Amino acid sequence: MKNLFRSRNIFIVLVLFLINSEKIFSQSGSFDNPVLAGDRPDPTVVKIGDSYYASATSNEWAPLFPIFKSNDLVNWELVNYVFPDGAPDWAKNNFWAPELSYDENQGRIYAYYTARDKESNRLSVAVASADSPEGMFRDHGPLVAQEYGSIDAFETRDENGKLYVLWKEDGNSKGQDTPIWAQEINEERTELIGEKHELFRNDQPWEGWLVEGVAIFRKNGYFYATYSARGCCEITCDYVTGVARSRTLLGPWEKYNMNPILQDNEEWKCAGHGTVVEKGGDFWMLYHAYNTEGSVYVGRQGVLEKINWTADGWPVLENKAGYERSKESLEFRDDFEEKLDPVWQWRVTQDIQFETGKEGLKLFASEENENLGTLLVQGTKSLNYRYEATIIPNDDASAGLALIGGANNGFGAPVAGMGISVQADLVTFWQVIDKKREVFATQTIPREHPVQLILNMEDGYRMSVSVKVEGSTIELGGEKDVKHLVPWGMGFRLGLVSKGPENSFSQFKSVRIQSF
Repeated sequence: MKNLFRSRNIFIVLVLFLINSEKIFSQSGSFDNPVLAGDRPDPTVVKIGDSYYASATSNEWAPLFPIFKSNDLVNWELVNYVFPDGAPDWAKNNFWAPELSYDENQGRIYAYYTARDKESNRLSVAVASADSPEGMFRDHGPLVAQEYGSIDAFETRDENGKLYVLWKEDGNSKGQDTPIWAQEINEERTELIGEKHELFRNDQPWEGWLVEGVAIFRKNGYFYATYSARGCCEITCDYVTGVARSRTLLGPWEKYNMNPILQDNEEWKCAGHGTVVEKGGDFWMLYHAYNTEGSVYVGRQGVLEKINWTADGWPVLENKAGYERSKESLEFRDDFEEKLDPVWQWRVTQDIQFETGKEGLKLFASEENENLGTLLVQGTKSLNYRYEATIIPNDDASAGLALIGGANNGFGAPVAGMGISVQADLVTFWQVIDKKREVFATQTIPREHPVQLILNMEDGYRMSVSVKVEGSTIELGGEKDVKHLVPWGMGFRLGLVSKGPENSFSQFKSVRIQSF
């Protein structure tokens, strides 16, 4: 028995996912969006040599802050996590908005991030570093935690080469304005120094109650700041993105009079909080957005769009990003014979235990996660799919598949789910909300046979389940609507569930996700 990702050897095998190897930039510049499918909020991207590295918000799912690698900004490979073993000791939740920064002189990569401090309960900006994006990161801890909260860090140098960190004061959480601050930081990235300076705040009608997610890039003697405004993260979202510029980092800053530069189109809505990166002399923005067809069920996906320039030197976007990704590129299989595929995640509060090998995955059970049990999950990437697993039932633990979300759509809602499980000779279609278990249907099956549990999703929220044993398929309980389980700020997760007493386990032979 071992802890998930305790061995760094998991990264010897580079697992390709979220890619279609044939889909690269053509001579006309065409490619398939989303380039990071599934729930990848607040994406960051940085160029190191000939390669690009990206990361995204993890929320409450460990390992924390995935790191992807690409040679073309389109085809991405998961190569690491900033915190593969779970949360730093000082932090408890709200693992948001990583921002990667490379120091060429030091040859080090820095990962700024947001998390909530256990002692003060404040949202804090913190930083970790490594010799390589694919190496072991060392946490340096929090840098700033204001009373209203400090989030969305971004590192840049001013016109004189001084190193600064920018962040948002989270005043909107207390009904206040949201200033964007900048403060000098030492070259070791361990301490802010000097006085903080306000760059700008939400002072224009189109910005609503907040500005956030600032990212800086330079061109033509200007600092440009892309930033987001309004509401980011739920069914009623209205997120948009604007731009401001200044000759000097500390201002004065001028906001573009035609803001916002990024807003809803036919395929994507609530777009924002991205990073700008250079490729081949052009600038590109990687940002998150909800697919209009998928609403919030899949989550905020990583969308790539080229920046254009106005005659008077403002960066703008065409707002014409489409959805071209093939269904085949979203599919997934795992037989667990090798090390666990790093796409799998677990609740950051759980010290998950498992074994892999020729017999498949042995996932040790618990009563954790609001009585759901042990959860091993990955994000959903489409609206219509079949999620199935072959399981060897036993008498001690309940093994199953579930759609994992929240008890409600409110911020910080407890985890909840709906799914199908088998224990001994009994298959159950169930729901757990606020630790209360509701059974929709049960089915007795022959003992001592492998069973295939099947969870079908249509339109992102219509669930039906079935069990296949000895060649026969049995449907249970009819169709259920799971809209009420959509979590704030996240898409649904697909989970393997192992529920039972300590030291019992569930045995999964294989898992498959097939889009249709």
